Amino acid sequence: MRTRRVPPSLPSRPPRGWALAVAAAALALSGCATAPAGEPVPVKSPAAAGAATVAAAGVSANIGTSAPAIAPAGSPPASPAAAAQPGQPRPFADVIKDAKEMPGLLRVWQKDDKTWLEIALEQFDKPYFFSVNLSRGLGEKYVFGGMRLDSDVVSFRRMGPQVQLVARNLRYFAKPSTAEARAVEEAFADSLLASAPVVSQPHPERKSVLVEATALLLADIPGVNGWLERTFRQPYAFDARNSSITLARVTAEQTSFNVSANYALGRVIQPPAVPGATPFTPTPATVPDVRSLLLGIYYNFARLPEAPMRPRLADDRLGYLTTTRFDFSHENTLTPRVTYIRRWRIEKKDPDVALSEAKEPVVFWLDRSIPERYRPTVIAGVLEWNKAFERIGIKGALEAKVQPDDADWDTLDARHTAIRWMTTARPQFGGVAQSLADPRTGEILNAAIGIDPVRIRNRRFLRVEMVPPPVAPAGFGARADFVCLRAEFGAQEIGFALDLLDARGLIEPDSPEAEAFVLADLKETVMHEVGHALGLQHNFRASTVYTHAQLGDLEFTKANGIAGSVMEYNPANIALAGEPQGAFNMVTLGPYDYWAIEYGYRPVAPEREADELKRIAGRSAEPLLAFAQDQETAAGLDPDATQGDLGNDPLEFAAARLALARELWDRWQVRPLKEGESYASLRRNITRGLDQVKSASAIAAKYIGGVSVLRDHAGSARAPLTPVPPQKQRDALKLLETGVFAADSFRFKPEFMRRLSVDYLERNDDNFDGGVADIPRGYDYSLPGQVLAIQREVLGRLTSEGVAQRLLDSEAKLDDPAQGLKLSELYGTLRRSIWSELKSGRDIPLLRRNLQREHATRMAAALLRPSASLPTDARALLRADAVALRAELAAAKARKGYSPEARAHLAEALAMLDEALKAPIVRQGV
Repeated sequence: MRTRRVPPSLPSRPPRGWALAVAAAALALSGCATAPAGEPVPVKSPAAAGAATVAAAGVSANIGTSAPAIAPAGSPPASPAAAAQPGQPRPFADVIKDAKEMPGLLRVWQKDDKTWLEIALEQFDKPYFFSVNLSRGLGEKYVFGGMRLDSDVVSFRRMGPQVQLVARNLRYFAKPSTAEARAVEEAFADSLLASAPVVSQPHPERKSVLVEATALLLADIPGVNGWLERTFRQPYAFDARNSSITLARVTAEQTSFNVSANYALGRVIQPPAVPGATPFTPTPATVPDVRSLLLGIYYNFARLPEAPMRPRLADDRLGYLTTTRFDFSHENTLTPRVTYIRRWRIEKKDPDVALSEAKEPVVFWLDRSIPERYRPTVIAGVLEWNKAFERIGIKGALEAKVQPDDADWDTLDARHTAIRWMTTARPQFGGVAQSLADPRTGEILNAAIGIDPVRIRNRRFLRVEMVPPPVAPAGFGARADFVCLRAEFGAQEIGFALDLLDARGLIEPDSPEAEAFVLADLKETVMHEVGHALGLQHNFRASTVYTHAQLGDLEFTKANGIAGSVMEYNPANIALAGEPQGAFNMVTLGPYDYWAIEYGYRPVAPEREADELKRIAGRSAEPLLAFAQDQETAAGLDPDATQGDLGNDPLEFAAARLALARELWDRWQVRPLKEGESYASLRRNITRGLDQVKSASAIAAKYIGGVSVLRDHAGSARAPLTPVPPQKQRDALKLLETGVFAADSFRFKPEFMRRLSVDYLERNDDNFDGGVADIPRGYDYSLPGQVLAIQREVLGRLTSEGVAQRLLDSEAKLDDPAQGLKLSELYGTLRRSIWSELKSGRDIPLLRRNLQREHATRMAAALLRPSASLPTDARALLRADAVALRAELAAAKARKGYSPEARAHLAEALAMLDEALKAPIVRQGV
């Protein structure tokens, strides 16, 4: 699972549509072409004369249009028998004549294709929980049916002849009925989501009025148009004329509407006639006509808790999703910011007993779309968390039930927390969790978990499995500022494990053992996503709590798991050949999970809460409770805060993974395929091994200039910032020399390389990437290109400004600076290992020439146009290193034994360095 934080330059509260825009932003970062601006019009239907244009900002088309004036709210109602006067709405009874009444939270009337929402006088300005879900998606690019899109606390406001749907700004507050509260109200604005005219006179008894639900909701309220435009680089616009309300559901607790929302293109942006450096973004591949996308938008109006839950303050030593507010009630605090954890209102039925049933359990509803064979595993993944709640005295905190086949309700309703099957066109994410919370307190009111069944099905047939795209979108979230791709990571890991175990002869495809593997991974995925639904964030240090020997102990790993938390991206626990094998998956809770649930959910009296929370969080220095959040991983400083490692020595794990990748290749090179079996499985096999090399090399590279970053508070006896021990850095550098930079690490038999064919049926399937988009990937296989991509990433990190600065800074943090890894040692080691043929006189193969060319190019670029953030010492050392390399290249010209290709390569490198050393320096910003 990758992680992307919300950029700090963005507003503190993401704009509407942000939950859907994150995936599109990732595609833009990967180099998607920018579509020129177009003027979207409804598809295949001319605009009606005089119809209002739908605003691109997502506001209803009738906002700002004139409407007949009526008496303001609170005026005496007209006589029931009175006919409508010119310029006034019709009597209430006339409007809903012969309509079907649906009483509930917000009363609904329906007749033919008309739907009215009845709003009583006391319902104006009353807060409601408003959530927006995607009931029908595209099956690609993270546009998946079942996703939660957005949520707000909203109110209906009467503005003359209009009724406005307003999102309340609850982020900033002060004690009610004070001067501070008035100042806050004047300082921070609410937002208008939609507007519709009043279409009836007040009801003679209830004093309520009617508004057309179609006028209110047939608008781009969630901002999907911008999301689609960023994702596909096409100017999609909401088409109100061809959209409709297809369903209304009303209960005492909620009123819901499902909208068939048409997003249309008046003109399709075509690929450039001459391909440029930026690849063209394909149009949607899963619809019959890209000019029209009939998505499903599910709107929920739900009752807020009558009494807000007591919020619980967050602590940075363990990780919860949070709700941040600004309390301006007092001036004696350093900052008005208060941060609450997100959690459910899970309470004891009997507070006086040690172990009590839950007062109101959280029910996870399994959508009826989940196949029966997987339901027991999904249920087990949910109920596993009850172990943590029982430890703090709450029994049966979570329940898992299956939606009946004949249920007249939908799991998209705001009152149901659901686990759904999200079918996609090709494997993309595996699982995702989203939660919606009361912005006043952080109380989680609704959550949803989606499982992608495509990856489950494909794992059974390993040798014909489709290989997912190498770059996945950054993801999505329901107003959450992190993205979870744990299941995508898990799919790669389990695929590698099954390939290797198949090669060892331990597991056959579609065998009971393979089935057990798939179900164990499914349970771990559900546990991870349920953890998010309970409010927990990731823990990317949890993988380091157990030793290599413990991971090889089957009974230990069955009882304790393979890591400190299921909220990690735990790789498959695969032993080296001949070593003891522990459990492969994390199918039970770890010690961190119990600790985190205790902090968030332990029942505590209000007067004791501060001290009790301080006591619980104060255990953070215990080894089994190791914690690092997404920020530490994204910063790339700490090798212990890493995704996809396992064991208390991540460098040892990286070395083992390099060995396992080599074993995988060696076994499959000599293993005959069955008659009629596709050669495409071999290409997938070599790709899986290269993925492991890439992951292992990234882990090792983090040691160079690495810094241990801990969240401890004063009194823990551990320093929060400690450079990685110098010898460990040197060991990591040696591993990269021998396992990643060496050509011998990627040697394959020629007959094996001749069999790396493609899956022709997949390439010809126009449902994937538009068909022709697959062609540039090529039918031939370029091993040098794949290897260089890995080496380039490692070399880029080792020669980066950040690593250079941290190595220089580490002198001030070491007791004996003389023992530290010097920047000069790093640069010299890279030069000698990458250009070792200059000393040995051996010929230089293509893999080595590629790496050397990359190194020389980076060196020359740093000399000609150094980055403004590159330390001065680093620039000086790079110049000295370039002088030394130039002398070695000049001396090598006289030696024999090099091929013509190698001689040309050396001459080119020498010329490049000569030009760089002679040229004047062009400094950035000058």
